[in-house]
Amino acid sequence: MTGETRRVALPQRTVDSRLIVVARARRAEDYDSVLDVLIAAGVRSVELTLTTPGTFEHLPGLITRFGDALDLGVGTVTNADDLARAVDAGAGYLVTPITSTALVAQATSAGVPIVPGGLTTTELFASWSAGAAAVKVFPAGQVGPSYLKDLRGPFPDLVAVPSGGVDLAGAEAWLRAGAVAVSVGGPLLGDAFAGGDLGALRERAAAFVDVCTRRSL
Repeated sequence: MTGETRRVALPQRTVDSRLIVVARARRAEDYDSVLDVLIAAGVRSVELTLTTPGTFEHLPGLITRFGDALDLGVGTVTNADDLARAVDAGAGYLVTPITSTALVAQATSAGVPIVPGGLTTTELFASWSAGAAAVKVFPAGQVGPSYLKDLRGPFPDLVAVPSGGVDLAGAEAWLRAGAVAVSVGGPLLGDAFAGGDLGALRERAAAFVDVCTRRSL
């Protein structure tokens, strides 16, 4: 007889907000001013990507400055060394675009929630059954919200976060379909990391926050 799968849940603040903003900057120093605006707009969870140089080194300072208002996760984690560095730097959760039960086991052993990516039923079920906090349906734009409804047939307990191509209308549709949260990048951030209007960023972020915090969805 086997016991229940060990699973480390996503931070409650992230679950309550139902929105993860994926911040892919040119350099880690650019995070600060954007995070200030996102927090002011009501965003409570941000995934910092390892495609941004300096993320590991900058993360502890960001946690000190923003940690009371924001869950800070680390994304684009694809190997054991980067996962260990993210944990050591204080990541509140981990995100990977790939299906790797080894990474799920490593994160769970470290006590940090992980959201692995996948698209097929085999990939998503492998991550979920290994103990993922949630599964990242990626790239979500290739399937659409009805895909999650179909997945709920064989996998009624699956906790899913769609990512990739989720715009404002898509966020509402995915949440209605049962997603625990939506992962949003370009449609919300726009040109914010390229010197864009931060006032416009705040308006876009506030619109996403408004949709994602509607309990009628």
